[in-house]
Amino acid sequence: MKYKALILDLDNTIYPVTSIGDKLFAPLFQLIQEHVQLNSEEFARLRADLMSKPFQTVAEHWNFSDELSKSGIAMLKEASYDQEMHPFSDYLYIRSFPITKFLVTKGFRKLQSSKVRQLNIADDFLEVIIVDPEHSDIGKKEVFADILFRHHFSPTDILVIGDDPASEIQAAKDLEIPHALYDPQAQYSQNISTFHIRSYTEFAAILA
Repeated sequence: MKYKALILDLDNTIYPVTSIGDKLFAPLFQLIQEHVQLNSEEFARLRADLMSKPFQTVAEHWNFSDELSKSGIAMLKEASYDQEMHPFSDYLYIRSFPITKFLVTKGFRKLQSSKVRQLNIADDFLEVIIVDPEHSDIGKKEVFADILFRHHFSPTDILVIGDDPASEIQAAKDLEIPHALYDPQAQYSQNISTFHIRSYTEFAAILA
């Protein structure tokens, strides 16, 4: 096999956040509406941001007040999800490959852990690593570098898979690790990543 291991993101890479977002974020949406005056178009953009980016990043981008930011963090720190969840149907193609896998996700530990549990995917990975920005300043770049170091991989031994060009894809670029942008909705240009895929069914050729 071309690679020795895969590093996968969680949100919008293994499952669609939109499948749980309305239930999960309902209290947060209400809190934001109580503090920020937004028209319907702006609120739609904000909702989309919350379903694709860490809350701290969204709060900074939308210039939330300190009070709103602290209240949102306090709410999400205690949040978890206990309803049924399902991965993308094409995730099964990655799941079945006999290759070492690592899961690296950024977010509130309790919440991210509950998603992993409800998706029943922990056993798919050698390690599940949650980077909680409330407790650590490190990013995915540092986590990827640590995986390389601890497991004696060279950068070309690994393939990073994720949906966010500014997060795990950029971290992989910085470390010269091959990377695949998972983009089922064709939102991004074809030339911003080593591989650009719309379905995991395309991985047979990449991983062979």
